[in-house]
Amino acid sequence: MFTRELTNSSPKVEIGHMSRILVVEDENLIREMLVMALEAEGFAIATAADGRTALTLLQSSEPTFGDFPFDLVILDLMLPQINGLDICRLLRHQGNQVPILILSAKGSETDRVLGLEVGADDYLTKPFSMRELVARCRALLRRQRIGVLPQVPILQFKDVTLYPQECRVTVRAQEVNLSPKEFRLLELFMTYPRRVWSREQLLDQVWGADFVGDSKTVDVHIRWLREKLEKDPSHPEYLVTVRGFGYRFG
Repeated sequence: MFTRELTNSSPKVEIGHMSRILVVEDENLIREMLVMALEAEGFAIATAADGRTALTLLQSSEPTFGDFPFDLVILDLMLPQINGLDICRLLRHQGNQVPILILSAKGSETDRVLGLEVGADDYLTKPFSMRELVARCRALLRRQRIGVLPQVPILQFKDVTLYPQECRVTVRAQEVNLSPKEFRLLELFMTYPRRVWSREQLLDQVWGADFVGDSKTVDVHIRWLREKLEKDPSHPEYLVTVRGFGYRFG
């Protein structure tokens, strides 16, 4: 769990295996309320009471985890030493893309637009509901995780290309329509080219271990796939039968 408040003289953070939030707020009561509410929701919290301490933590040359030590920053605008807008602007200029939720007593449209334009991801006006703040934090963290999902490589063999994230397949530059089972079967084959799969292994991988049915289901789907992939399904170059064993791709 994070320690509570950090000062200029000791910007050291202890982080657990949970979402890490830095709360930057100079008003003691609000800061403590935020810490209590967020810790109750299972977040690991660190705090800073002024802008300089916050920047020291966020610009650490030896971050505790990943590229930056925090998953989210809750940032007040009216801070001692360095204000929240300048912190936000500087972080974005340096390439730090940590999600930022601004808290401010300034609730005019101009103030909200300015906060978002300098790089904040969300803007919440004081006074606010803790329930709403927690919901906004979760939304920002969820959005961040989606944004950093690893790219799944495109699979290609000769004239067949499979796009895993788009559930799309092209054959000789023409898109073909596959059923979910056909797509999963082809994806498995293309992920392990030239590997020989028995019918039982294919049933287990694609249909699931609890599938109740005939292994001929595999043969039927292989035939359908050949009709969509092969120039001559009776003489396949992609989905090849290995007699006595099963099927392989390529």
